[in-house]
Amino acid sequence: MKKLYLSVLLTAAAFGSITPAHADDHNGDYAMAIHGGAGTITRANLTAEQEQAYKDKLTEALEAGRKVLKEGGDSTTAVIAAIQVMEASPLFNSGKGAVYTWNGEHELDASLMEGLNQNAGAVAGVKTVKSPIELARKVMEESVHVMLSGEGAEQFSRQQGLEQLDNSYFNTEHRYQQLQKAKETINKSEQAEQQAWEYLDLDYKYGTVGAVAVDKNGLLSAGTSTGGMTAKRYGRIGDSPIIGAGTWADNESCAVSATGHGEYFIRFHVAADICSRVKHQGLSVSEAGDEVIHGVLEQAGGTGGVIIIDADGNIAMPFNTEGMYRGYFKGQGKAEIAIYNEDE
Repeated sequence: MKKLYLSVLLTAAAFGSITPAHADDHNGDYAMAIHGGAGTITRANLTAEQEQAYKDKLTEALEAGRKVLKEGGDSTTAVIAAIQVMEASPLFNSGKGAVYTWNGEHELDASLMEGLNQNAGAVAGVKTVKSPIELARKVMEESVHVMLSGEGAEQFSRQQGLEQLDNSYFNTEHRYQQLQKAKETINKSEQAEQQAWEYLDLDYKYGTVGAVAVDKNGLLSAGTSTGGMTAKRYGRIGDSPIIGAGTWADNESCAVSATGHGEYFIRFHVAADICSRVKHQGLSVSEAGDEVIHGVLEQAGGTGGVIIIDADGNIAMPFNTEGMYRGYFKGQGKAEIAIYNEDE
């Protein structure tokens, strides 16, 4: 698919900032930011070994994306490469580490978007596809649709030759124990049939992974992949596969990947709202991200976070939980990793 590119220069507002360059001055810089979920993430909740494991895997994901970008690959391919590292890790609620549904299965969601002309692809409720983010790309590039779900999405993935696995591939013991604890908590409630959001703490709700990137030619892309919410029922789908809620990219404003309380991210169109504030109000990505995450979302009762890159390459990583697994790099610079709120 032919792509025309705008130009970009990166900074990292979540860890500092620089003055953005005009698009015409783009000099081939490339960059990426990733997240591995937000929630009740504190030093008290992670051992030193667990903390290091997360840092190592986030670094591996960034380096996978960097390899693509350094060699002149496009930002979409880089986003997928980074996300696939996290999809293959039991540390995150995506792919191999996906949470269990109430019925003891795994239902996976993902979405992908390119910033030049808003090409997008998404899948929801798939059970046998090893890499949902790769399937999202196939939907974007090889179908006339934007979103496919369930058995239809799986049939399409088989036609595209993507790797298929038994649903048990996604099983992990720690996620199974989370399911048992979640069921116990929900069953003790007086309204067990209501959404589990009312009864489960943040550890059961978050863990979505995502990436945003800008390549040497200035194209912005964003992608998000998740296993959803522990003990989810009735085919529940959150924000991750919904373009505009969990994922958005527009070279005239920014690219966003979100993680958090999906119902709120859907209702308030969080990812697109952030970029609209950049595009139409002239806000920086930091200002727009703070307004939505710490303003609109938090005031409505929603929690979570986002990673953002704008058309000039500025990065922001706002979140309103106790922590968010996150990281970024600029060009050949060191990959910077952060977990806790106080890391800012």
